[in-house]
Amino acid sequence: MNTEPFTSGLSENAVMITRVADRQWQALDDDLVVGRGHAEHRPDGLLFVSIDAWHDATFDRLAEAMLAKLPAPQYTVVDEADAELTAGWRRAGFTIRRREWEYVVPTDPRVTGLETVLPPSGVTIVPAGQADESLLRAVDRAIRAEVEATVGWESMPAEVIPRPEGDTIVDPSKYAVAAAPDRYLGLIRVVTVNRPRIGLVAVRAGEQRRGIARALLAHALGTLHRSGFAAAWTEVHESNRAASALFEGIGARPMSSNLELVR
Repeated sequence: MNTEPFTSGLSENAVMITRVADRQWQALDDDLVVGRGHAEHRPDGLLFVSIDAWHDATFDRLAEAMLAKLPAPQYTVVDEADAELTAGWRRAGFTIRRREWEYVVPTDPRVTGLETVLPPSGVTIVPAGQADESLLRAVDRAIRAEVEATVGWESMPAEVIPRPEGDTIVDPSKYAVAAAPDRYLGLIRVVTVNRPRIGLVAVRAGEQRRGIARALLAHALGTLHRSGFAAAWTEVHESNRAASALFEGIGARPMSSNLELVR
């Protein structure tokens, strides 16, 4: 454990920045915790940092102590509406890496307009939990390679689900797929923890503009609606105009935006 004194003006005593554990820091003012900092590697391997502090001066001192001890690059995520927190990270040398819009998506097919949507001829929707795992992994690898070769995976929602290194399909039971007789053409992942989240909907490049993505959404949202969920949530990178158009076309509304910052 190491400590660094810093006079904050919060009291006559000095604020002490203390590393209390691996990648965890505290700011103490006369034995009162006035700030905390934390760092951890996200499942995609990026090092993310967070700070919760009462005052800007404490935030700045925690940031200085933490960032000096951590390898670069360092990342953080903030609600864009939180101007004070965003300003704190900017003072620490962070810049905007990406912006994601969070959408609330209705599930009622009478609202989405997906009530009569069916997959194109020769394509069937395989419900979550019933997909062939080898074919699922094959379509996931193919789509990721196609995206990376064009707009780059940065245009897809940030992946924050825990997964073993090198494994991009964490839980096959969370995926529904669009299937041709010999292979899968597209997939959708829905995870429900506190609320349903559409983590990914994607279709092979050569099969796009056939209505497959809409059919996958119709299936997934209809399943959620029958399970009693009135809405789902999803994130869309600001540069992904096709995804924004897809969701807005079924009545989804942007509710907030998040900034991913990097130093």
